[in-house]
Amino acid sequence: MSVTLILIVVTAGISLLAWNNPSLMDRWIMNPYQVARRGQYYRLLTSGFLHADWGHLFFNMLSLYFFGGVIEQVFTALFGTLGPLYLVGFYLIAILISDIPTFLKHRNDPGYNSLGASGGVSAIVFAAILFSPLSQICLYFALCVPGFIFGALYLAYSYYESRRGMGSVNHDAHFYGALFGIVFMIVLYPAVLPNFIQQVAGWRLF
Repeated sequence: MSVTLILIVVTAGISLLAWNNPSLMDRWIMNPYQVARRGQYYRLLTSGFLHADWGHLFFNMLSLYFFGGVIEQVFTALFGTLGPLYLVGFYLIAILISDIPTFLKHRNDPGYNSLGASGGVSAIVFAAILFSPLSQICLYFALCVPGFIFGALYLAYSYYESRRGMGSVNHDAHFYGALFGIVFMIVLYPAVLPNFIQQVAGWRLF
């Protein structure tokens, strides 16, 4: 079994367990106020294994399945047998990093909570886009656009919604997770950037 599938199984299992155990959900969910006041920094990571409902879980895990497999192959090609460990480390660090802006913004708000693997998943999606920017990404299995166009629209939308501050979706985690994925891959494998630019420069709409 690939490490991507193991991450999916573990995340789904923990999410299901938390749905049936409110005390676990309460202890592990990302609550910046509790992190700041009680030093419960583990919430920055554990919240990435919790989801609000089946739809939330399905969308994140489906994205992780498709794009995580790509990055797992990339890391295996770069680092051999250690490749899967790099994927796990990358994913977990992305969850942590993507939650930091949320922590700083809401650390004085005891009623704010967030959960989900979106920060880690966004990092993996954008790392995959760097390697293959012209591959089609389909929204709702219908509207398909090249990855680099999807990425630009996704970042713009997440930034706009984050500044607007409306709704219950943690757009900061999406935005900063995506940025982390881009920066991490460029630092880890600098050749990916000129390759990305070359592919995008050769793209034609018609």
